[in-house]
Amino acid sequence: MDKPRVAKFKIGQVVRHRFYPFRGVVFDVDPTFSNTDEWYDSIPKEIRPSKDQPFYHLFAENAETEYVAYVSEQNLEADMSGDPVRHPQVDEVFERDETGEYHTRRSELH
Repeated sequence: MDKPRVAKFKIGQVVRHRFYPFRGVVFDVDPTFSNTDEWYDSIPKEIRPSKDQPFYHLFAENAETEYVAYVSEQNLEADMSGDPVRHPQVDEVFERDETGEYHTRRSELH
């Protein structure tokens, strides 16, 4: 049995896609592919990533819109721009500190 890989990016980290013009904040990580076969098969074969690597759930944005993305580790890199991510759910889940890093909000007990 293969040992699971350690995720390169962490919850709250801002990343960008290596090939497509979007970026986002990581809000969850799957140690290996955990989406549908239909989703996987919809990726063109020549750029389809391996399933045995971490996959990241992102609050993502591009020039036109905000959405949730599911991206393989091999297709991401750290976004060093320091610009805030405008996705509306980011502020619900994270707080941004004075250095521009995102940290998970503490849940309020009622």
